[in-house]
Amino acid sequence: MQPRKFLITGATGKTGVYTVNYLLEAGHSVRAMAHSEDERSAALRAAGAEVVVGDLLNHDDLIQAASGMSGAYLCYPVRPGFIQGTAYFADAARRAGLDVVVEMSQISAREDSKSHAARDHWIAERVLDWSGVPTVHIRPTFFSEWMVFPWVRDTIVKESKITLPYGTGRHAPIAAIDQARFIANVLMQPSSHIGKTYELCGPLELDYHGIANEISKVIDRKIVYSPATLDEYREHLKKYGLPEFTIQHFIEVAIDYQNGVFAGTDNIIEKVTGEAPQTVAEFVRANRQLFPA
Repeated sequence: MQPRKFLITGATGKTGVYTVNYLLEAGHSVRAMAHSEDERSAALRAAGAEVVVGDLLNHDDLIQAASGMSGAYLCYPVRPGFIQGTAYFADAARRAGLDVVVEMSQISAREDSKSHAARDHWIAERVLDWSGVPTVHIRPTFFSEWMVFPWVRDTIVKESKITLPYGTGRHAPIAAIDQARFIANVLMQPSSHIGKTYELCGPLELDYHGIANEISKVIDRKIVYSPATLDEYREHLKKYGLPEFTIQHFIEVAIDYQNGVFAGTDNIIEKVTGEAPQTVAEFVRANRQLFPA
């Protein structure tokens, strides 16, 4: 495989870091776009990436970042502006003549979503499709990393319980490192993937009673699932200083979760990369230091 040049946005984020490193290990050049300089961007530079500081809502930044690249990964946080940023990105990608863009969407993205962020992701997918840029959309279910976000992990550590308002819904958690391996493979060999949308799920579908049991077995401490109400969840999220846009998204996707939107399993990551994704138990074991016994 001939060495190529890739732009990775959100490069210091959950999937970005791993994607950068997978591509570097495969012998490719990587331009890692970060919002600011910090220890994470310094680590990417030390690994061999070209680090550029830029904003996905700045058209000029994106034109410069995409210049000279052959492919890119587009990842935007849960905050306003994704449609605008995607339009800027699509224009930059067309100017650069990119032969593949992998776009991080979400499993709840749809035109009638009550979540503003999820609907923005659906429109962003359409913007890229209309642009003619060769694109692959990925729609993951909840990340395994959801378990270590402060508003989830804190109740596990301090109260030995999970208090999400997810009812009897189910999903198959998928780790960022496994998604990144898929993203890197698609970027490196895009021809059979262009124009497709993939839902990325882990290998084992569980409800939160099952997830609590899996955590319990690994850390040797009983964790229970004690569902909160939506109002209780909203008040809990406010304590972490999350913006209203993010809280609105989390509330609406909780309802989606109850209604089965996040359910399902697949084997596409193993099929494309040759390696099965982590189970919940394997993820907790790999992050054991975050879950005191």
